[in-house]
This record gives sequence, structure tokens and C-alpha cells, in this order.
Amino acid sequence: MLTALYVPANRPDRFGKAVAAGPDLVVFDLEDAVPVDDKVAARGWAVAWIAAFTGRTPVEVRVNAPGTPWIEDDLAALAAVPAVRVRMPKVESADDIRWVLDRVPSARITALIETPLGLERAFEIATADPRVIAVALGEADLASSLGVDGPDGLAWARGRLVSASRAAGLGAPMMSVYPHVDDEEGLRRTSLAGRALGFVGRTAIHPRQLPTIIECFTPSATQVADAAALLAAVEKAGFTEGGVIVLPDGRMADPDMLGRAREITNLMTQIDR
Repeated sequence: MLTALYVPANRPDRFGKAVAAGPDLVVFDLEDAVPVDDKVAARGWAVAWIAAFTGRTPVEVRVNAPGTPWIEDDLAALAAVPAVRVRMPKVESADDIRWVLDRVPSARITALIETPLGLERAFEIATADPRVIAVALGEADLASSLGVDGPDGLAWARGRLVSASRAAGLGAPMMSVYPHVDDEEGLRRTSLAGRALGFVGRTAIHPRQLPTIIECFTPSATQVADAAALLAAVEKAGFTEGGVIVLPDGRMADPDMLGRAREITNLMTQIDR
């Protein structure tokens, strides 16, 4: 999964367009993108559309944050949707995850880490329950809480999230949004920096950002060729545990190196579908 696209839940005219834009995941936003006066209507539109949707694109709902006047009603409405994906903002503990699952037992949760406390507990949150399927950063709120400016200030937090996600067995996480819709170069620059830190894919706030995200997170031809060469050499050598082989280009390789090669190969398979 390389791309996710937010769509404001108070704009039902955009729901179908968001799916048609071709992201790997559509996120209906009940939180930041929706004015207070529209919260109730937005919830109804989102739940009704998802319940009737028969397409193949996964759909997730970002609910309002814990402690707000709308969260209980958000979760009550989503409880009626089978196997609903819930994007939970401002998660700070495993108890926050269990609180959601008590209300929506069928939920699959993406936990948004947006505070220093949540960041410190990222692994605890990621392993709170098997129904946690992903963790992600809410970078605007996190940067404000940390008192940092720019991508350099978030580099450690980003690395911490990648490590927690990997350690929890969730795989590589997706990057947070790039808020400047008209700044394609900034989107590309920060996406490549995120890729170097171990992120796979990114969430977008506008369909025009999707091609750049795909470009940045698609493995290079060299990476694909190297992965294929490694897997072929290992298969030819017939070993899966222990030992070392020498690749045709002279590099030493062992079975522990196979994970990344398989990830690249699997990712390209998904992209080519």
C-alpha cells in the first residue's frame, strides 16, 4: 500500500471521486476537516456511503479525538459497519485502543500518534491488540507538542515510529500528509526523505499528490534488480538457514538479508496489479 487519500466527510459529492482517483486507501475524515456544525451530518453521510459501497478500495474513517463531544456517537455509528477500519487520533496508550474496541469490537484500527506521550508509547500502542493494523504520525499536532520546526525536528519521531511499527510486526508505516498541495517539489523532497527513513507510502490530502507519492515510494529499477538477483542466487544455492553465499557481483549474502528483498518484490507485485 503506497497511497491513502483523505476526503472530508462533510463533502459526500467527493466520496466517489476520491475512490476514482485510485488511492490504495480512502480515509473519510470526521475530525479536522469537518466544521463543528457539520459533524453530525458528516457522520451520517460517511457511514451510509460506506455501508452501501461495493467496490474493492479499502475505506477508513478518522473519528474525532477522545474527550470530544462527538467520539462516542462516531463509534456507535461505526459499530454497525462490519469490519470497519477506524483511524483513531491522539492515541496515547494501549488503554485508548481497548476503549475503542470495547465500543467497536469488529474495528481494525490505525492509531495516530500525535503527542509526545503517544510517541514514547508507540510500541505499546502498536501491540495493544491484533486488531491494530497500523500506526501513523499526526505530524502537525506532534510538531506543535514537541516544539519543533520543519522536517529535521521530526526526524527522530519518524524513525521511532518506523522502529515501533516494525518491532510490532506491522511492517513499514505510511508517512503523514504533506499539507502544501501546490508544492510538488516539497512533496517529492520530503517523501524521499521519509523513504530513506523506512516509510512505505504516504497519505495525501488531494488527488494531484498521488502520482508524486507513487513515484517516490516505488522501488528503483536497481533495487528491484538487486532483490531479484539475491532471491535467485539464494534459491539456486538451496539454503534458507545459516551459511553465506557470494552473489555474481561479488557481494556476500546470507538468509537474514532476504526480508528486504522479498518486501521489494512483493511491493512491485502489488504496484503492477
